[in-house]
Amino acid sequence: MKNNRWFALSLIATAVLFTLTLWFSASVISVELREQWSLTTFSETWLSAAVPGGFVIGAFISAYFGLADRFNTRKFFAVSALIGGLLNLLLIWVDHAALGIVIRMLTGMALAGVYPPSVKLISQWFPKKRGVAVGVLIAALTLGTAMPHFLAMFFVAIDVRLVIVTTSMLAIVAAIAVRYILQEAPGPAGQSSFSLGKIKQVLQNKPVMFANYGYFGHMWELYAMWTWLPAFLTASFSLQYPGMDPAMVSFLAFASIGLAGGLGCVLGGLYADRIGISQLTILAMAISAFCALTIGFTFGQPIWLTIILALLWGVSVIADSAQFSVAVSQFGGKSYVGTALTFQMCIGFFIATLSIQMLPLFQAVLGWHWVFVVLAIGPILGIISMLKYQRYTADTAVSYRKTG
Repeated sequence: MKNNRWFALSLIATAVLFTLTLWFSASVISVELREQWSLTTFSETWLSAAVPGGFVIGAFISAYFGLADRFNTRKFFAVSALIGGLLNLLLIWVDHAALGIVIRMLTGMALAGVYPPSVKLISQWFPKKRGVAVGVLIAALTLGTAMPHFLAMFFVAIDVRLVIVTTSMLAIVAAIAVRYILQEAPGPAGQSSFSLGKIKQVLQNKPVMFANYGYFGHMWELYAMWTWLPAFLTASFSLQYPGMDPAMVSFLAFASIGLAGGLGCVLGGLYADRIGISQLTILAMAISAFCALTIGFTFGQPIWLTIILALLWGVSVIADSAQFSVAVSQFGGKSYVGTALTFQMCIGFFIATLSIQMLPLFQAVLGWHWVFVVLAIGPILGIISMLKYQRYTADTAVSYRKTG
């Protein structure tokens, strides 16, 4: 049973789901931490951006030194999850924002030892036809990222520290499961080496860079939406329904990010195989851009209208995520595809960190009605890039058929 690849996928996906609960474990209780940590608007924004910022640093360090290649990938995943869980647990004793932000950044660095290695583990267990497996993995990541909103429904009224403790325990359980239950994969690892010297080759590869530009636009929107949509829902519902139970808002945030996002990952993987990568990414970004442009105008309006757009946004904003990496894998040379994927991830999460930090500044000026229009810029530019990717790859295929 333990050597079955579907059992391995289930365990890896569950471990990713459990560990990624660390991502928003502090952000979802920032209102409660505001007094305890003396949070200002500036420090609260940094608290939200600390994990993706740390992830960028950790991913670059891991890729540059080839940590997932130097050490056993399964054990590296387990150690990273354990460190992340223990770091997160320290937050229950923290009483100052600066220290909390540093711990959150270190947690992000630890998570860089979880998500990228999980992709490598999947490539070992699924050397062929790994589309469904990657879709399940991204769905688990999405659901895990949203899980703290679900936990907050039960724990905030009792003690906010229970959210921290629970997410930490989930990460530690994930570490133990991967270390002691998951067996070594039967297949060889995929190409994952990184070299600064190969960056030039990545930059000169047109289809790879078109896919990268599409991904960068996608990332400008994704994590800022995941971070600030719950705050929007809270503000909007409080205006329309002042007595609304906070647990209901937490559930709606979880449904919009986690449940809808998980569905989007599965649908994105299925339809990408049918209609093609470029068509799927363009469609998904068009829908998410529409949601970003319009959801602000539901502020303070009937709750059902806001919920419909939030759920639609949750499905579309993540549906294309995995396909940008697939596009790079298809057109990146074997000698530098690892560098290309690392470059894509690091720049993408750096852009996400910027948008997370900038959105509150725009909100202060534009208000909730207009602020998400700023996020729509990302998918709109991403659509332009993927249209170029589509034309270039089509022309390349035609040229190949003529010369072949």
